[in-house]
Amino acid sequence: MGSLFFSNTEKNFSEKYNNIFVPVNEETKPVENKETIKLSEIEFPSYGDQFGELIIEDCQINTKLFFGDNDIALNNGVGLYNGSAIPGYGKTILIGGHNNTYFNGLKYAQTGQQILIRTSYGNYKYEITDVQIKNYNDKSAYDLAADKENLILYTCYPFDELGLTPKRCFVYAKPLSSNIQIDKTK
Repeated sequence: MGSLFFSNTEKNFSEKYNNIFVPVNEETKPVENKETIKLSEIEFPSYGDQFGELIIEDCQINTKLFFGDNDIALNNGVGLYNGSAIPGYGKTILIGGHNNTYFNGLKYAQTGQQILIRTSYGNYKYEITDVQIKNYNDKSAYDLAADKENLILYTCYPFDELGLTPKRCFVYAKPLSSNIQIDKTK
């Protein structure tokens, strides 16, 4: 029988990733009044870079957002799935995190709550529209080819269980507002 090992020393992974996140301090403006930025003007993150933060006040989540979902990213925050889009790009944004750390608060997620994603190029607000528990291999849980922006957060389920589980909690959200729109043609 295996045993668990616990340590009272805190792990520090912070020196193993590049942080390109510089907060945009402007208030988020309604979608109708947003400015446009050329895709070429964005400092696009490399795999493993911290490029933002994700905040859900009602769920007590305030964490670093990484491009990619490798161990370093998930040990320091949450990670944007490599095959999905960045916020503001108009496609599916798929973000994962561990259920017993940074995304443990998703157990409090309810429709109508707001999610804020802050990046160096803009701030994006979303509203939770649904929460579903699905099998880990259920391909209907997300559509990376969707032609409109949507945000999907996911984590292992049940919450507080250690290790990989056969179920995932998916939190779905629609865009509410942003202060920057990305022009993908330039």
